Amino acid sequence: MFTHILIASLVSLINAASIVSRSQSYYPQPAVLGPQTTITIGNKVIAPDGFERSATLVNGIFPGPLIAAQKGDNFSIEVVNELKDETMFKSTSVHWHGIFQNRTNYADGTSFVTQCPIAQNHSFLHKFSAPNQAGTYWYHSHYSCDGLRGALVIYDPDDPLAYMYDVDDASTVITLSDWYHVVAPVLRHIIGTNANSSLINGLGRYAGGPASPLAVISVEQGKRYRMRLVAMSCDPNFNFTIDGHNFTVIEADGQLTEPLMVDQLQILAGQRYSVVLVADKPVDNYWIRSLPSLVGASYAGGTNSAILRYQGAPQVDPTTVETPVQDPLIETNLHALINPGAPGIPGYGNADINLNFQVTNNTGLFYINGVTFRPPTIPVLLQILSGAQDPSQLLPNGSVFVLEANKVVELTLSIATTAGGPHPIHLHGHAFDVVQSAGSSTFNYVNPVRRDVVSAGNNGQQMVIRWTTDNSGPWFLHCHIDWHLDAGFAVVMAESPSDTAAHIDPVPKEWDELCPTFYSLSPSQLGAAGNISYEEAATITTLLFPPSPLP
Repeated sequence: MFTHILIASLVSLINAASIVSRSQSYYPQPAVLGPQTTITIGNKVIAPDGFERSATLVNGIFPGPLIAAQKGDNFSIEVVNELKDETMFKSTSVHWHGIFQNRTNYADGTSFVTQCPIAQNHSFLHKFSAPNQAGTYWYHSHYSCDGLRGALVIYDPDDPLAYMYDVDDASTVITLSDWYHVVAPVLRHIIGTNANSSLINGLGRYAGGPASPLAVISVEQGKRYRMRLVAMSCDPNFNFTIDGHNFTVIEADGQLTEPLMVDQLQILAGQRYSVVLVADKPVDNYWIRSLPSLVGASYAGGTNSAILRYQGAPQVDPTTVETPVQDPLIETNLHALINPGAPGIPGYGNADINLNFQVTNNTGLFYINGVTFRPPTIPVLLQILSGAQDPSQLLPNGSVFVLEANKVVELTLSIATTAGGPHPIHLHGHAFDVVQSAGSSTFNYVNPVRRDVVSAGNNGQQMVIRWTTDNSGPWFLHCHIDWHLDAGFAVVMAESPSDTAAHIDPVPKEWDELCPTFYSLSPSQLGAAGNISYEEAATITTLLFPPSPLP
């Protein structure tokens, strides 16, 4: 297995087209790890947009290294916590976004739902498989928003759409992220915080800042590239375009779609798309644009931009102009390629379990059916394995919904009175069929898009999704805007708690030790500077949440 992984990694590196910065002709190939590896979470001062700050990083880089696997590989990833910066949280966790974790709910990496955080100077081995999954995924912390995030790709040697592209490797993974000049423990106290910049493949600029290097993606004229877009932002969504180029969507969130040509796509936090880009334009440099949903966002001074450089083009900034959008991506135009069709009896309200969630906001906090999510002191999975099975027994009260096994669930989530939309809703442990997209009046039970993050829209809008409860365990359902999750926009779907102990693999001894270790930590070992973070937030704005304990 190790030899196979090593060979696959070498081939990936050899085939990779270069990603270079504006100021460098040649840039080291993207870091790539295999499915059996160790990642170290630590602190380092970096300046991805030209502003220096300490960050929480994987192996010292942002974004973290690509984790690349082949379909059917087993994962064994040791997460080592070497965090030391007192201004940020010194405990951590890593969620493997989009991986179903069937039989390994304890490896999902969701703090206070499936585990306690990993304490400073400790580690935890995540062992899991994804036997029937292939596509574009990612990993990130469910504990803070200070830089711990990276892409994870499972390649399928028998991809039915492989005939559409020539190149699909580490160089064609494109990460879109926001970046903050203030640490997350301070920002979490602020109602309505905004990013300072956005980054493409970890490079960008902020308004009024220096001409920091931009990412350059190199292509060869005549070749076709599977670009894997990963929106790993903490908040904004992005409108993604490449001057003068169309592209064909073939995947949404690890699920193949019928090919759909577009010239712009909106991608929300947590979402992923694979698009095929045909490099059929004259040899030149072209602006890649990723406009975030932030007030005043533009492309002035090279902000929110990267460069598509054809092989043979001079190493200069593009002079291309923004192309008028003709065919933007509309979610209802996406259709699942494999086994299309929502589960259960077609028709609204015809599922086995029909849920209606209404989301409201009051003084900055989010409520689902009148309840704001507050992380329990004992992870939900540990509660279940300790014997709790009824909703009245499971904490937090009013935020855990028990679902029977092997039932079709139809969830309607409507946005009543909230700010900061559109809200990207993510369900752990599943992909779901989007039978009604936000802003659409039509339902589609025949061939809707299947994915794991969907927009719930803005005030007055709703989305409707369906899935089957075939994966026993507690699964987080939440808004993927980190600040909204921190403000209570979440619930837990506890699928057949009575079956969970038998369904999941034996919980490793190291998992049992996470909570006692975490709760033995002193305030200084937790980090985030205690009350100092709240006091610092108060120097930035008066729009603050009431003081709250550290998570």
